[in-house]
Amino acid sequence: MIVSYAHDSGEVVDYAVVLVVQHGGSKQTVRVYDGAHGVNDMHRHARSRGKAPAERFHGGTLAEGMRIAILAIQSNYREMIDGWRAS
Repeated sequence: MIVSYAHDSGEVVDYAVVLVVQHGGSKQTVRVYDGAHGVNDMHRHARSRGKAPAERFHGGTLAEGMRIAILAIQSNYREMIDGWRAS
């Protein structure tokens, strides 16, 4: 899991929480949670089709979304990776 964020006066103004897997000698993206457009979006990635369109996953602040994204990956990374492998 890779976590990056930007803040202004203590408020999270952007973030990315990315689940990656080592596959075939390189790192592949499995799931991305981000606040790039000022909302909490999630992108699934598929081995065969690449990045899927964004889905809003939380209606609260970016800081809340970042924490929820971290917990989601910590709790469900195996299922996320299995889904990516099957795609």
